Amino acid sequence: MSFQIMIEPLGQGVAARDGQTVLDACLRAGVWLPHACGHGVCGTCKVQVLEGECDHGEASNFALMDFERDEGKILACCAMAQADLVIEAEIDEDPDARFLPLEDFDAEVVEARMLTPTIRGLWLRTERAASFQAGQYVMLQVPGVEGERAFSIANAPGEDLIELHIRRVPGGRATGWLHDELQPGQRLRFTAPNGRFFVRKSARLPMIFVAGGSGLSSPKSMVLDLLAEGCTLPITLIQGARNAEELYFRELFEQLADAHPNFSYLPVLSDLPEGSDWTGARGYAHDALKAHFANDFRGHKAYLCGPPPMTEACIATLMQGRLFERDIYTEKFFTAADAASAAPRSPLFKAL
Repeated sequence: MSFQIMIEPLGQGVAARDGQTVLDACLRAGVWLPHACGHGVCGTCKVQVLEGECDHGEASNFALMDFERDEGKILACCAMAQADLVIEAEIDEDPDARFLPLEDFDAEVVEARMLTPTIRGLWLRTERAASFQAGQYVMLQVPGVEGERAFSIANAPGEDLIELHIRRVPGGRATGWLHDELQPGQRLRFTAPNGRFFVRKSARLPMIFVAGGSGLSSPKSMVLDLLAEGCTLPITLIQGARNAEELYFRELFEQLADAHPNFSYLPVLSDLPEGSDWTGARGYAHDALKAHFANDFRGHKAYLCGPPPMTEACIATLMQGRLFERDIYTEKFFTAADAASAAPRSPLFKAL
């Protein structure tokens, strides 16, 4: 049995299988709806049902209150159609968004190696090419672990392999298995593409990328994609790490900076021992950001990806330097593992 879902104000219809959530049906048809946690706890995917009946599924009573249910609101990530539906969603049109359908992939691990003492790189070969925009992520199934895990794609679109950077989370079953048990030749399943973190190329403005830890994945993909397309706008990548051991792909970015006059690479280390021979920038990513641009970020687009403290510090620095919400983009994703404890988003920034 299947039902038809009409999405307003797009005027576009999608088919939903019995038991399939409204969000999954839309994403697999290439129709993007705002969402974040995917597990009914954050409320980002709240939409209005104009016609038809739904099962609310496992929507949290905090994310969707009783009076909202009475008003006909649902959480698209949990709700399942019980009849043909007409829903109304707040969808921001973005000229740079490609409406790529969400797909399932089965992949072979062809290479796995340590990039730093805490980050393992995986290279996966899929049976068919995975379409995505630079900056998007996969939802990876880890054997023996409940729920999926989100990992950003680190390679540029159009390459043969999917590259992932996996940071070991202390005590984490999923990242522990991916570090200790997974070997080349084994297979993994994932869904892609996910997320709204991508370069706003149509803006035609100089770009700033700030990455910390395994948050380098998305900026790496974005920078490689831009340079491969022949972008001539100024591009700056600031990569923050605690020490030189955690600073990975440095040689690649230095080579790119030598080959492309419009690309600048600035690595910065925050935890150096006494007597270190490091001659580069010292401190935190936001310190290097402020110094490099003399605290004036007007006329740029900024893309931030890394630990929340780094991201928040960079947002504050950018805004103090007169760059504001409309020009600052951050990577946000939730998984089953962290949905229940997800911190509320800053009211200044929409989920991407």
